[in-house]
Amino acid sequence: MRHLLFVIAIVPVLCVSAALAQGGGKAEPNRISFAAGQSSASVSGSLSNGREMEYVFGAAKGQVVTVHNATKSQFDFRVYHEEFFSEGDFDSSASYTFEVPETGDYLLTIRKKATGTRSARFSLRLTIK
Repeated sequence: MRHLLFVIAIVPVLCVSAALAQGGGKAEPNRISFAAGQSSASVSGSLSNGREMEYVFGAAKGQVVTVHNATKSQFDFRVYHEEFFSEGDFDSSASYTFEVPETGDYLLTIRKKATGTRSARFSLRLTIK
């Protein structure tokens, strides 16, 4: 009887915990896909001041990745991989190129700078060769 009461008491707690774990966290980043035979892909969207959007892309060791930021006056970006890039500063340049140190997924984050306009459209092109 004690075991039955324990099960009856603990099941609602577990259900609530599972629901909170699914509903609360950060959204998964959007995967950047390349059309067949293409080495470049573009992403675009709209963000307001201080907001970020995350993308993930896969690349193989030794490939060269270039990020082209067509909207550098209003947006900056960073590339992250837990073993090879720090979660440091965002880059405001028109383009950034690096050789992939290890095969895997890399996180690309774009952020709206706190500039005159509250929101704006961004455009990034990712090239992997």
